[in-house]
Amino acid sequence: MQAQIRPVNHSPFQPAWWLKHAHLQTIFAKYLSPKQRLSTEAEMFSLPDGDEIQLNWLPDTGTNQEAPLLILLHGLAGDINSHYIQAMLTQCRSLNWPAVLLHFRGCNGKPNKLPRAYHSGDTADAALVISEVKRRFPNRPLVAVGYSLGGNVLLKYCGEQAGNNPLAAAIAVCPPLSLAACAKRINSGASKLYQRYLLGRLKRSTLAKLQQFTDFPLPLTPQQVQGFSSIEQFDEHYTAPIHGFLNAQDYYHKASGKAYLRHIRIPTLVIHANDDPFLSEEVIPSTDELSPHIHYELTRGGGHVGFVYGSVLKPRFWLNQRIPQFIIEQLCK
Repeated sequence: MQAQIRPVNHSPFQPAWWLKHAHLQTIFAKYLSPKQRLSTEAEMFSLPDGDEIQLNWLPDTGTNQEAPLLILLHGLAGDINSHYIQAMLTQCRSLNWPAVLLHFRGCNGKPNKLPRAYHSGDTADAALVISEVKRRFPNRPLVAVGYSLGGNVLLKYCGEQAGNNPLAAAIAVCPPLSLAACAKRINSGASKLYQRYLLGRLKRSTLAKLQQFTDFPLPLTPQQVQGFSSIEQFDEHYTAPIHGFLNAQDYYHKASGKAYLRHIRIPTLVIHANDDPFLSEEVIPSTDELSPHIHYELTRGGGHVGFVYGSVLKPRFWLNQRIPQFIIEQLCK
């Protein structure tokens, strides 16, 4: 039987007065975060289909054998250098908590071995890694933290596992729980700036795959890839067919995490900002879509994985306090 969620102490996020705009929160969080990069140990983890993914381990200090072990899942085109990953690793180091980052396929700076990549509903690799971490550390409480795409993957995984979840708790930050609506949102207004950045990274990785595989299984040319003008178009012609979906809409319907929320049976924190420029209002779940094990927080401001508060001279990152607070109150005896 999974643990019931304990009472949650909720300290509302208050954006910095000098950084209230959603785009400023989203953009400047990256540049205001600490620049020091923590040293981690890389491990290549083999997958059943012959591919592999990279895990980056924050070494266990061994000072607290009952401390949780955090499994981090990054966002679209993210990696070990993403500011939110480095921030959480730094927080884990200060708390003497061991942690590991799961790089999705091809996100560790090198092409993966197969034509396929990763997507917002791809829970199989995460399930394998979580099971392996549980095997290696059977007495450690495992907590997964997913950001953006990684948050959607995590919530879908938790819903699929239901009462058989090896995790003790889960936290999802800015998950795109309704993928079709989010694809339209990021293709409108000023949000197109983020789409251009993400799409550029996706195009580069796909072009590298076209060079890597002379017998590429999709009828794609470099010119077609270069011509993609939206995330939805990229998903229609690459993400969906390479991963066995009929089209982008089929992929969005089957991969969106919202339908899985009611099946979650472990203490789970879901955080959204009401001004997130990546996400549509359709990501906000209704009360009847939420499991009683989920604590849902919709903040006033914060942008997309921003959540900066404090003074100009000493900016602070709310997630660095909010996430450990939730974990401690749910797991402490």
